[in-house]
Amino acid sequence: MAAEKIPRFYFSLRSPYSWLAYRELLDQYPDVAAAVEWRPFFEPDRESERMLTERGGSFPYAAMSRAKHLYVLQDVGRIAKERGVDLVWPVDKDPVWEIPHLAYLVALRGGQGPEFIAAAYRARWEEGRNICDRSVIAGIGAGLGLDPAEFAGASDDPRLRAEGVRLLLDIDRDGVFGVPFFVHGFSRFWGLDRLPGFAAHLRARTAPARGLPEPVAGAVGAGKRATDDGHAGGCG
Repeated sequence: MAAEKIPRFYFSLRSPYSWLAYRELLDQYPDVAAAVEWRPFFEPDRESERMLTERGGSFPYAAMSRAKHLYVLQDVGRIAKERGVDLVWPVDKDPVWEIPHLAYLVALRGGQGPEFIAAAYRARWEEGRNICDRSVIAGIGAGLGLDPAEFAGASDDPRLRAEGVRLLLDIDRDGVFGVPFFVHGFSRFWGLDRLPGFAAHLRARTAPARGLPEPVAGAVGAGKRATDDGHAGGCG
């Protein structure tokens, strides 16, 4: 399958809508979850932003207004209650999102990408823990049987920084402006409420002739731009 035709799921460990989409994807659409390429979406810190700009890229981000923030708190709480999901709101203090998202690349390299995502989402949204705390990320790494120091120091690794910038460039090229975001060819689906449509779209275009495409091994990265930070069902 051509790279531009590989279905992709852009997820963020920061976003509650992405967390809810992740749960729904695994619970209701496991065939789709197995077929998509999972790609992390994260807001760059100053160093990553500098590197991104030097390579001609940009990150589509607009700060969320207070009114919108309050709405998201209400909306996510409502959705979680409807789904019978226990939610614990974390408190972010000067977060650096490279810390958990580049640690995901370490887990992916160690064959534990899905397990890391599950553990990080659980820590953040079910336990209210700060996943930008290096000790929390180190603990997740240790729980996966991998080197906790590699997880804690992922954002300091120049190679992982470079890989993160490449992923940010892909986000720019793929026109991703918020999460959860689903891409297949020229088709784009943004938001938790678009997941059923994406699943139907993908299934209709891959079945019955050959079924869904095989999942991409070691799935991260290939891929223009828009600007918004989110809405009910999707956020930046």
